[in-house]
Amino acid sequence: MDTVDTLRNRLQELHTRTAETPLFNPVFQLSHDLSRQLESGALDLSAMEGLVAALECEGLQARAARLRHLIAPTDPAENLVRLAALLNEEDGFSEFRRRWERPLLHAVFTAHPTFLLSPAESDAVAEAALAEDPMAATVCQVPGTGPKVTLDYEHAEALAAIERAGAARDRINAALLAHARARWPGRWLDFRPLPFRFASWVGYDMDGRTDISWSTSVAYRLQEKARRLGGYAAQLAAVVPDHALLVGLRGAAAHAAEMAALFTGLGAEPEALAAAANALTAEHPDKLLSLAPVIAALEAEAKGAEGEAAIALAVLAGAMRADGLGMGWIHFRVNASQLLNALRRRIDPEGTLDLASKGALSKLRELLADVKPLRANFAALAIETSTAMRQFLVMAQILHHIDADAPIRMLIAECEQPQTVLAALYFARLLGIEGKVDVSPLFETEAALEHGGRFLEALLAEESYSDYVRLRGRLSIQTGFSDAGRFMGQIPAALAIERLQGRLAAAMKAAGLTDVAALVFNTHGESMGRGAHPSGFADRLTWPLSRWARGRFAKAEIVLEPEASFQGGDGYLFFRSDELALATLTRIIEAEEALRGDSEPDPFYDRTDLSLDFYRAIRRVQREQLESQTYARAVTAFGLGMLKSTGSRVSRRQSDIASDRTMSLRQIRAIPHNAILQQIGYPVNVIAGAGIAAGEETEAVAELLGRSARGRQLVRLLRAANGLASIKTVACFGELFNSAYWASRPYRGTETALEDACLALAEYLTKDDRAGVFRRLASRLRVDWMKLHRLLGMVPQGQGLDGGRNPAQDEQRRTIALLQALRLALLMHMFLRAVQVPPFSRSNDVSREDVLEMVLSLRVDEALAQLRRAYPVVEPGLEDFPVSEPTDYPDNRAEGYGVIRTRFIDPIERAHALNLRISAAIANHFGAHG
Repeated sequence: MDTVDTLRNRLQELHTRTAETPLFNPVFQLSHDLSRQLESGALDLSAMEGLVAALECEGLQARAARLRHLIAPTDPAENLVRLAALLNEEDGFSEFRRRWERPLLHAVFTAHPTFLLSPAESDAVAEAALAEDPMAATVCQVPGTGPKVTLDYEHAEALAAIERAGAARDRINAALLAHARARWPGRWLDFRPLPFRFASWVGYDMDGRTDISWSTSVAYRLQEKARRLGGYAAQLAAVVPDHALLVGLRGAAAHAAEMAALFTGLGAEPEALAAAANALTAEHPDKLLSLAPVIAALEAEAKGAEGEAAIALAVLAGAMRADGLGMGWIHFRVNASQLLNALRRRIDPEGTLDLASKGALSKLRELLADVKPLRANFAALAIETSTAMRQFLVMAQILHHIDADAPIRMLIAECEQPQTVLAALYFARLLGIEGKVDVSPLFETEAALEHGGRFLEALLAEESYSDYVRLRGRLSIQTGFSDAGRFMGQIPAALAIERLQGRLAAAMKAAGLTDVAALVFNTHGESMGRGAHPSGFADRLTWPLSRWARGRFAKAEIVLEPEASFQGGDGYLFFRSDELALATLTRIIEAEEALRGDSEPDPFYDRTDLSLDFYRAIRRVQREQLESQTYARAVTAFGLGMLKSTGSRVSRRQSDIASDRTMSLRQIRAIPHNAILQQIGYPVNVIAGAGIAAGEETEAVAELLGRSARGRQLVRLLRAANGLASIKTVACFGELFNSAYWASRPYRGTETALEDACLALAEYLTKDDRAGVFRRLASRLRVDWMKLHRLLGMVPQGQGLDGGRNPAQDEQRRTIALLQALRLALLMHMFLRAVQVPPFSRSNDVSREDVLEMVLSLRVDEALAQLRRAYPVVEPGLEDFPVSEPTDYPDNRAEGYGVIRTRFIDPIERAHALNLRISAAIANHFGAHG
């Protein structure tokens, strides 16, 4: 079985045997076949690598096909034609301005660790997505290895994506301006298009991170300023090569670059810090803090210009108005606990006050009423020990010395009480920047979503907050789908967030805040497990912010500003080329335009006797899974050993060998948690519970889901996830730890050379719990899946629902099965090699048994380090020294250690490297990492 076609044929043959017994597992049997060939020498690791490479190629092709499915057509000319078709000739000038002068979407480019693909792979996938048939495109002849994913790498990738997004927006703005000039030739320059606004928190997000210093944030903002000013100058020079404004723009870009160099890598030395601070804060002819006069000059000049030059000048002014002196706006983020700790220092240094109490709220009101703004400098920033206060000081310095125009978002994670928001407002007011900072609480935990309505009502009742919201002209909140989807399940999370959004609209109306906009930032990821609906951009936009929720704001006559994220490398893929960026923004415009006007009544919100019970039942099942030791042990059975590094942020806290057996799911972040579910074969947090939740009302629930637009969207998500899921794969991982399998494997005398190794593994695994854990989990999932299968079979076919099996999806599932079989065979190879390592003396409290457990838990790098320490290969050799005296020492010890490395250590390392490549290929079939 040395070709993919041979593997496919064998798997198909094995599938026919499931008719003989429902317990037969074709994936595990194929892995067993491969393992026998690998251990007998009929296959070697080079042949396995060839199979993995061929299937990697298919994964990249599937990734390109999925990308094209979401954003096609990709031809720029066709997309501009489609945009023109949306410009209603019936609209008057006022209506036209109302539609296009406020963002259809704020897009935030985050640094979530989803940098799965190397730069070369990303470029190849992006290029293939432009082809009519991405599955036929060549995406395989590219290096899979790339640079280490550092914060600097993530920042550079984010800027490149935003730059392409900005260029696509410029093309859209040019088309809008050309339409306005043709329709309203006397007034068209009064039109200031702003269909999209871009932002990033890469380098500014401190939540859960200690590796981002304040000087990093300042340096990044200065780098962004230099790059953006250089871009503005290039755009202007393309229109008027000797324009008078070019000298100022280029000088300001050079000054910003010089300042960025001073702050890059800046340490804690007072002299260096003072030198950098004094240079940045000093008056300088090239220190540009506002683009307002430049924008005014460009707009005035556009009125006197002719032809394309007038439009180009207006487009440039629009870009400056949208982004300011950066690539886009920036978001800082802190944790609620960090903010409350900083507050306690000012109102309760003795630590006697409950900050959640009414007494604390009363004290905070007094502080807000009496606060007097304080000046602050870089020395104050350097000595500040509070993480939260440091963030506000950085924001103040950025607004005072880098960009005075662009407001800054302050996102507060795990925000569950009004005092936290008021604390942020207090610190902004204390530093005199409340007019430029949008404080935005994040609702993501189950408690925050459950009680968020009351939270918002209480917050809006605070006079200081409502005055602040009117000052800013918007109320900002953030909803999160990562932790919510992990702890509640993705479907209950989306429905709970939807309810919270409706409560926000009602609370704003009740508080008389219909004169400000509601900016709702839905921070979903790029996978189904983290809130990205895979069916298309219409579903991607309305899954986190539904038609019903949008309708609640419209009914309250509140302007809604939707905001969504494009997370990490997976999200940036939509903007990997200029063609993809324009196609992505055009699909968003089409989807948002389709949402205009009143929607049809949806029975999902009327038949709450069914829909609410359905939601609650799914949430209950998901909660039971999360609290189950079986589920936790299965997810953490391999730690994070199945996953390649995809970001600069640490994915879990450190632990010792023994603690891996009792690792809490809360030790693993949402992205790796979901990535592990992909790797073990079943996206539990998307699918689980829907079958059981239908209960005795299956027929009625199916009928409701089929008639409801929201219900059909839910069904499309379930079918997409179910199409890639395999409970038999989950069961396979249990068989890896099945002592009986290893004891029986050499029983027939076909693998006598492995008898000692198999028996040693069998004996060791008699005390391992993972075989039973995966069996129990597979059994639970099977019961729910059977009920889900029955439910989906009853859902009436119609608008928005595809009936029958999806051949492309079936093919993907079979390809994933081949990858899983290869992985299982490689894991068996690693286990057998690990158990055969010769005994060595205990070193650094690590024994041979500890090393075996490391390999079984896929802590491979640690295991290899211990083995290399136990069996060092002597370098250099005796022959490297031309000495005359003969020697009998050392004897064959060094040569023996070399053999140990060749027979045991190197194969484990090589097999594990192939496992990580398989992980990436599987993630590509799911369309995203985690």
